[in-house]
Amino acid sequence: MSSLEGKKVFVTGGAGFIGSNLAEELSSRGAFVTVLDNLSLGKLEFIEKFLDAPSFRFVKEDLLNLKELEKSMAGHDCVFHMAANSDISRGTRVTDVDLRQGTLATYNVLEAMRINGIKEIVFASSSAVYGEPKVVPTPEDYGPLFPISLYGASKLACEGLISAFCHNFGLRAWIFRFGNIAGVNGTHGVMYDFLRKLREDPSTLEVLGDGNQSKPYLHVSDCVGGMLHGYARASEEVNCFNLACEGGSSVSSIAEAVVTELGLNAVEIRYTGGRRGWTGDVPYVRLDPSKMASLGWKARYSSDTAVRLSVRELLRQVWVGYGQR
Repeated sequence: MSSLEGKKVFVTGGAGFIGSNLAEELSSRGAFVTVLDNLSLGKLEFIEKFLDAPSFRFVKEDLLNLKELEKSMAGHDCVFHMAANSDISRGTRVTDVDLRQGTLATYNVLEAMRINGIKEIVFASSSAVYGEPKVVPTPEDYGPLFPISLYGASKLACEGLISAFCHNFGLRAWIFRFGNIAGVNGTHGVMYDFLRKLREDPSTLEVLGDGNQSKPYLHVSDCVGGMLHGYARASEEVNCFNLACEGGSSVSSIAEAVVTELGLNAVEIRYTGGRRGWTGDVPYVRLDPSKMASLGWKARYSSDTAVRLSVRELLRQVWVGYGQR
């Protein structure tokens, strides 16, 4: 029997990008899954094939509604907390969005867990907590941590809340600091943005920054697999892991991959210039994956392979007529 078979698992943000892929994998492993999502970014179509399954339940609700969250969470064995504001640059325009959708929402999740006596939380954190570290590739014990985006600051605050709840109320946590995640059901990110721009104007592609920004891109299937692998094998009170492949991919190479996959021969790629895509963007990220490797896990796909696979998956989903020419 797998460690998830028969478990009642509560997934926040489960109709979103990573959450929907996670919910599908949990269901395939025999878990009873409840997805809670306010559908601000998530889409019912991502989970519609499960909606009538007896082992699956969907709740449309906001994590800021603590009373309803408490009711919906009752009776579950563990929580996978995937919900957050995924538009990092939005924090420069709406400065409390990460406070509300990140930090306060996470407090509510933890408080609902405490009230319901649920002792396990798996949390989707981010490499953004590191800011611009002096040690690259960056290990989990690097510090001090000085994030440069409000998104990263919120994720770091969430990690602190989780650690404190674990110590004070007997919880156990698995914190995964993601690199960039890409693949099917994507709703944001550089590939999604490039596709949206080219759909509006197939002659020109604007790229934020100088195109040299380079980060590890992990396919969403590797992301889900890595989380479940770590959850099954790590047993500290607070378990913290980088979740990334080795190496990375540049923004310019991703732009070229999108253009090539679409078969567009006359696209002018324009770079806005500067080393950052936006204020708060970390232009160069490399994560040390050795701690997860010590548990016997390694990403199946390299960063460049994950990019190519993800571009094809996203095009099939959002570009009408792709694959029919």
